[in-house]
Amino acid sequence: MIVYGSSLSPYVRKVLAFAAEKGIEVESRPIGPGSQDPEFREASPFGMFPAFRDGDFTISDSSAIVAYLEAIRPEPELIPTEARARARTIWYDEFADTIIGACATKIFFNRIVAPRFLNGEGNLAAADQAEYEELPPLLDYLERTIPESGFLVADRLTLADIAVASLFPNFSHAGVPIDGARYPKLKAYADGILERPSFKHWVDRETAFLARTA
Repeated sequence: MIVYGSSLSPYVRKVLAFAAEKGIEVESRPIGPGSQDPEFREASPFGMFPAFRDGDFTISDSSAIVAYLEAIRPEPELIPTEARARARTIWYDEFADTIIGACATKIFFNRIVAPRFLNGEGNLAAADQAEYEELPPLLDYLERTIPESGFLVADRLTLADIAVASLFPNFSHAGVPIDGARYPKLKAYADGILERPSFKHWVDRETAFLARTA
C-alpha cells in the first residue's frame, strides 16, 4: 500500500497515523504540490493530497482512505460501529478537515509553504487573521468538550482523535503552539495523542526537516 504526499500535510499525517494504529504497513511517497507523476495522478486525478494505492485500487481524500483501511482491517476499531459514537467520530473528522483544517491551512501555507517551498510571498495578513480571530473560538470549543478520559469519543482512541490531533503539528511548525495557560485540557490532550508512536515518528521528522530549510 502506498500513501502519496508529505506528512507535513495534516491529512497525509492523519492517514499515516491511522494506518500505524491499525498495524497496517504503508509506503510513504512524499510527492510535492503540482506533481504530474502518473501513478499519483491516477490515484488523485485533481492532484490533491493524500492519495492512496493498494494494488489496482486507488483513491484520494483522507476520509475515504481511512474508511477503506477500517473496512479491510476492522480491529482495532477506530471508527466506532455504535450509532452515536460513530456519528460523533464522523463529526470530529469533518470538524478537523474542513473547519479547523481551513484555519491551519491559512497559517501554515502563508508562513511556511509559500515562502520556503514555492518561492513566493505568503499572505501574512490572512495568516494573522486566522491565528488571532478564527482560531481562538475553535480552540475554546475543544477545551470545553474534551472529556476527562483524554479521548474525544467512547473514552478510547478513535479517528476523532487522530483527525483532530493531526492539525496541531502544523500550528506548532508555523509558530502557533497551544497556550497551556489558556487551554490546559487541550494542550494535555494534544500532547498525549501526538506522543503516540503513530504520530511522533512523523512529527519528529518534519521538525528536523523544517529546521534544515529555515
